[in-house]
Amino acid sequence: MTDYGFWSLIPPLLAIGLAIKTKQVVFSLSLGIFVGYLIIQDWDIFEGLLSTITAFVNVFQSKGNTRTIILTLIIGALIQLIKYSGGINGFIDWVQNRLSGQKNFRGKIQATSALTGFLIFVESNISILTVGTIFRPLFDKHKIPREKLAYLADSSSAPSCVLFPLNAWGAYIMGLLLAFPNVDPFTTLLYSIPFNFYAILTLVFVFWLSLSGKEFGEMKKVMERDLNEDDKIEAKREDKTTSPLNMVIPILMMVLSMPFFLIYGGWDVTAEGGFLDKVWYSISNGSGSEAVLNACFAGFLTAAAMYGFQKMITIKTFIDQSFKGMNDMVVMAVLMVLAFAIGNLCNELGTGIYVSRVTSSWLIPEVAPALIFIISSFIAFATGTSWGTFAIMISIGVPLSFAVDANLYLVISAVLGGGVFGDHCSPISDTTLIASVASGCDHIDHVRTQLPYALFTGGLAVICYLISGFIF
Repeated sequence: MTDYGFWSLIPPLLAIGLAIKTKQVVFSLSLGIFVGYLIIQDWDIFEGLLSTITAFVNVFQSKGNTRTIILTLIIGALIQLIKYSGGINGFIDWVQNRLSGQKNFRGKIQATSALTGFLIFVESNISILTVGTIFRPLFDKHKIPREKLAYLADSSSAPSCVLFPLNAWGAYIMGLLLAFPNVDPFTTLLYSIPFNFYAILTLVFVFWLSLSGKEFGEMKKVMERDLNEDDKIEAKREDKTTSPLNMVIPILMMVLSMPFFLIYGGWDVTAEGGFLDKVWYSISNGSGSEAVLNACFAGFLTAAAMYGFQKMITIKTFIDQSFKGMNDMVVMAVLMVLAFAIGNLCNELGTGIYVSRVTSSWLIPEVAPALIFIISSFIAFATGTSWGTFAIMISIGVPLSFAVDANLYLVISAVLGGGVFGDHCSPISDTTLIASVASGCDHIDHVRTQLPYALFTGGLAVICYLISGFIF
């Protein structure tokens, strides 16, 4: 493999910086990818252009990427069907009747959305999609910005998934730890949880912001903007108002069927051990992207069946409304293709490996966890993937912790927390994109408003790792 060194950093940083500066995400990502393949093709413009086109096609060679893109379209169809059924209006009325007259009504709506994301720790994308879909109309009605909803959905999902790893996240991380014969995967992951300072601080901060009404940075501006705009156009309320179950049951089917499909997809009757051992093996062996896509189809088909049984839709209406919802998601699907393409480019350039290599040689035990957190954050930010960061940094962090006598549990938690932190800050992350999709807000506005909050809790996490490095 060619060592591109410092040049491996240029494409992702160019794409991210240009996207934030211009808000033209499609152009910025495309330019970053093109520059990356110019580097690979030794600045041959013609070959760089051909390689760029090929890179877009190659995105679909990955089943996981293809499933995620299809998932975006199915979610669009599901949201539109729920809106058409009147279930969203029914849910809004139900929540308002339950909370009406209570103090801090707007804060409790926000806290409830964050709690929903926290409790759905089976899968981060399912968590984000559920929170965005359910609470978007409530946030619109009560003039709470969609940027805030995107932040709450994004920042309550991955932290809870990594702290309660009875899901594909835990199985994936333990699978990476299995590469080290002198490390017990389950015990190591379990003991690292109390040291995952970024995830813990983020969840605490999410609920504090929701209930206190305190804001700062870009989020404060958009909160004041929405409160001061009396003529703000709210989300259109459909003519029909039906039972909230027309919204809750399809969403609940999507959430609850996800672990079933994960176990079903990885089930192996020849696996050793008892039933629970086989279940755990299935979780670690199953495909998360396949389970999520199947779960979304389950929710989509449940909605179709329910509304058909109630004679709310015909076959023609079902098809028309489904395509209408998918059409709303086309731009986000294109963004995902670009995000996956630049992720593949970073792998080809060796971006993550370069960053870890140039920084790992001068780590000392006491500051190793803090520096590993920062390195992991930068890799996840530049590549847009926390799981890819885990794969790179766990393979480096575990032997490094033994070599310099650093606390293994601190090192593992630093890798996991840093991966989630960088993912939260990155505009090319799939979870950041999905949070924008589910909440219905501009993608770069979501990144800009979330970034100060993520940097605040990330900074606190660095301080915690520095202190802990000298204590443990």
